[in-house]
Amino acid sequence: MRIADFKETVAMALDTLRTNKVRSGLTILGIVIGVLTVIVISSVVNGLNNNVEALVQSLGSNVLFVFRFPVFGQRPTTEMLTRKQMTYEDAIAMRSLPHVVAVSPALQYTDNTAPGRGGTTAIKAGSRKMQNTIITGNTPDQKDVSELDLQEGRFFNEGDLERAGKITVLGHDTASELFPNESAVGKEVAVSGMLFTVVGVLDKQKTAFGGGKNPQDNQAYFPITTFHYMHPEQLDYWITLKYDDPKNRVAVEDELQELLRRRRKVANEKPDNFAIFGTDSLTRLWNQVTGGLFLLLFALSSVALLVGGVGVMNIMLVSVTERTREIGIRKAIGATKKTILAQFTLEAMTLCAVGGLIGVVLGSAVALGLRYIISSLVSPLWILIAFGSSCGIGLVFGIYPAWKAANLDPIDALRYE
Repeated sequence: MRIADFKETVAMALDTLRTNKVRSGLTILGIVIGVLTVIVISSVVNGLNNNVEALVQSLGSNVLFVFRFPVFGQRPTTEMLTRKQMTYEDAIAMRSLPHVVAVSPALQYTDNTAPGRGGTTAIKAGSRKMQNTIITGNTPDQKDVSELDLQEGRFFNEGDLERAGKITVLGHDTASELFPNESAVGKEVAVSGMLFTVVGVLDKQKTAFGGGKNPQDNQAYFPITTFHYMHPEQLDYWITLKYDDPKNRVAVEDELQELLRRRRKVANEKPDNFAIFGTDSLTRLWNQVTGGLFLLLFALSSVALLVGGVGVMNIMLVSVTERTREIGIRKAIGATKKTILAQFTLEAMTLCAVGGLIGVVLGSAVALGLRYIISSLVSPLWILIAFGSSCGIGLVFGIYPAWKAANLDPIDALRYE
């Protein structure tokens, strides 16, 4: 097709849009919604992927978790739930392994009567109260294992652990709520009917979901010995272990497995009655979730684009009928089937391209706006994919009307009224 014909066809398509604004708008609405859906969902998924990756990196590639059953991507069986719990002595024994740098045995208060078995403890300071605070007992190694950054004050030490000191380290949001516009260090808070002195406040922790509050910032850490006085019924330890170099992971896992099988008296022919997993388990679980989101993306956008494609075919068939006489005249003065076919196909693609452009603009605007609510990152690749899909829909659904126009008999077309 010559450049002049190409320009003329594009002009005709735009003229069709201008002449029949409502009809054309409704025709390309499906295309707009399909492209907008692709861009918004892909942007949210990209933003969340970036945050999850940053969160996993912050946890460290040389960190292992030990619990009595796997907690990521698998529903625990009855056998798993009845397994012997991990113990504080297990954690202490892990410190003797060759490559281990630090071991953090943690206990967390869980209210079994609350929905979802969540911690619902309220922490008070004077007349102020913070609800749903996570109460955690740990050792000084927690700061090094989880790489917690302090905003002010200090973390508890071995001396605090030995004497079961009545001290606490507050999460960022907990301290901000209880002591607004003032330092929390040195102040007293009441938890579980006991008074504790605040010795440190943590910086805000990273979250996978961008906007909003991170539940981990509403937390109070206590020496594990102090925690035993507060909640002696909590004995289900979660152990986090940090080792020297990521390349030693296999060796550390083998040594850890051997140690725990021996301590937990697991027979040679029996499987492990504990689970060892790393931060890559979080990544695999997240990839499964995002895989489902992308399937949803594909389904929603496909339906919208197909509906838009049917609409485009319909308006092009109407256009062929309305311009039958014009087609007859063009054929009479020398236009070939190939020229008519190319012109009507390009017109359909132009209609879809306009819908694609509108969808790209609206989708990008929505995605950028979502950054203030949830993580969102617009991807140029997905913009190209979405726009290319809209043009492809125009090509697929514009072929039949174009073929029908190209095969009109010029004599019958000239007689058409």
